Amino acid sequence: MLDCTLKMLLRKDFSLGIFRIRINWLIAVCALMTAFSFGSLGLWQLDRAAEKVDAQSALEDRLSISAGPIEEIPAGHLHAANPEMQNRHVSLTGEYLNERTILISAEFFDSQIGYGVVTPLRLSSNDQLVLVHRGWTTGILPPNTDPDIRPFEGPTTVTAQVFVPDGNNRVISSTIDANQWPLRIRSLEIDVMEGILGEPLFPFEVRLTDDQAGTLVRHWSAVNVNVNQNLSYSLQWFSLALLVLFASLLASSNLWPILKGTE
Repeated sequence: MLDCTLKMLLRKDFSLGIFRIRINWLIAVCALMTAFSFGSLGLWQLDRAAEKVDAQSALEDRLSISAGPIEEIPAGHLHAANPEMQNRHVSLTGEYLNERTILISAEFFDSQIGYGVVTPLRLSSNDQLVLVHRGWTTGILPPNTDPDIRPFEGPTTVTAQVFVPDGNNRVISSTIDANQWPLRIRSLEIDVMEGILGEPLFPFEVRLTDDQAGTLVRHWSAVNVNVNQNLSYSLQWFSLALLVLFASLLASSNLWPILKGTE
């Protein structure tokens, strides 16, 4: 008798038209707690992604206030494993080598295909070449029309961010005609460009900040931080939470026969 009374207390039947559901409160609490836990893990991953962006933004703000000359970076710091290199603000004083401009194909802005425009800048202090990514220009042009690269002439001082590519990114090899400038390539590889230009380069490209001499359309984000993994994990946790709720609903109701049209 007590067992029957307990079962009656734990179970409750509800119906709405042809839809019927039997709720076992103990199982329902467990399912909700499981879904809540998965959802909390999803939110935690979103928080981690936001923290990364905030931390990187704070770093950028701090570095942008005191952008030192690029020549002052110690040689020992110039490697991809140094976290301080990504987005580091630097100043460059010298002249663009407009006749050696490089066009990176298939870069996009506002869903339009175009080119990334990279122009070497020769530093006035030590004659080193630095590959300066000036931004985007459209590739949608009339036949036999050269892209508008808007060369900047004469000595200048600009501020830029060091860009360190993700080591997991796939490099797309290019067939390069080094006799035709501006050069057209698919991926910017520093070592390849050293061979073509015939001299050592600063080991990373730099990307101009706003309102600098020679800036085109800045089609990259100001902060380069990888949150893809956090977003992927977040999606997985949210999906599991929904799966638990949906499976519980199917197991305790006649929803599946209704969906199949057999009831």
